[in-house]
Amino acid sequence: MAVLTGAEIVAALRGTPWNLFLGRLHASFAVENLAAGVRLADRVSEAADSAGHHPDIDLRYTSVHLVLVSHDVQAVTVRDVRLALTIAEIASAEGLAPSATSPQITEIAVDALDIPTIRPFWKTVLAYVDGIDLDSEVGDLCDPRGIGPSVWFQQMSEPRVQRNRIHLDVTIAHREAPARLAAALDAGGVLVSDAAAPRFWVVADAEGNEVCICTPEGRH
Repeated sequence: MAVLTGAEIVAALRGTPWNLFLGRLHASFAVENLAAGVRLADRVSEAADSAGHHPDIDLRYTSVHLVLVSHDVQAVTVRDVRLALTIAEIASAEGLAPSATSPQITEIAVDALDIPTIRPFWKTVLAYVDGIDLDSEVGDLCDPRGIGPSVWFQQMSEPRVQRNRIHLDVTIAHREAPARLAAALDAGGVLVSDAAAPRFWVVADAEGNEVCICTPEGRH
């Protein structure tokens, strides 16, 4: 199954509740109660069985979160897009709107001088597996259960002893980034750099601990 480019995925799913975050499709739907969530999950499961391709489903009392990726190639393919469109139609038929709490994912970013040397340690100590990294030939690490945050490695050119070497990346929809950035600054944060915006903004707490507010913009 051919792997799709980011631009192809975004074009195919434009106007739907789906978001492309770091090589996976994410969508969240609001439900009135657990029974409504189970009903949506059942219908999605039936469609998935027919397609021979299955999403990860996180069922909560007031929301259902779905993630799609072709695990055999660790990327988004045509079958993911097809199933995503089918799920969007199912949700619409059920009268379900996207959740008010939009999807986001959190990564742990490790700055390193020698990534191939330290990566096996993190893979082993976390019991993670090779995952998707759209920006690196080394690749990220992910929780095989799909629960914990992924870990990716940022190449350093020289040691940096006056800043933290591990930081969080929070990926959200591009439309929500300005409000999230403003809220972080209002909460006592400091803008460290916007040189890479809108791909990401680097912010820090009052003691200099950094977080990157990331969006899919500029990754495709």
